[in-house]
Amino acid sequence: MSDTKTLYTAKVHVTGGREGAARSSDGRLDVQLAVPGSAGAGTNPEQLFAAGWSACFEGAMGIAAKSKGITLPADLAIDAEVDLRHGDEGYSLAARLNVSVPGIEPEIARQLIEAAHRTCPYSKAIKGNIDAVVALV
Repeated sequence: MSDTKTLYTAKVHVTGGREGAARSSDGRLDVQLAVPGSAGAGTNPEQLFAAGWSACFEGAMGIAAKSKGITLPADLAIDAEVDLRHGDEGYSLAARLNVSVPGIEPEIARQLIEAAHRTCPYSKAIKGNIDAVVALV
């Protein structure tokens, strides 16, 4: 029996697929969707994934830093890249996080990044499922 407790459930209603709209049940997310690279107004699922993973990852870094008594710099930044790919087996994703941690020694920063990559729910979800790289820049 699991002792897992649900902390939050995101509820989003999407219509029209990649050329539609997405709206959360609480109204805080209300976006038009567009095919990547198209002239259409709106964002795409790859951009939303990049934003979600990088925000979650920074939170996981904060937890790792706190456990080591380290304060993360205010100018910590994560640049996320998510590729939509197509090959012999159909569509797939690849993703990269480039993490900048100014003012923290590189070895300590790498330790925080590694800890975050082990604990971030997005990192766990993609592990072994897509090509993913997390790097200190």
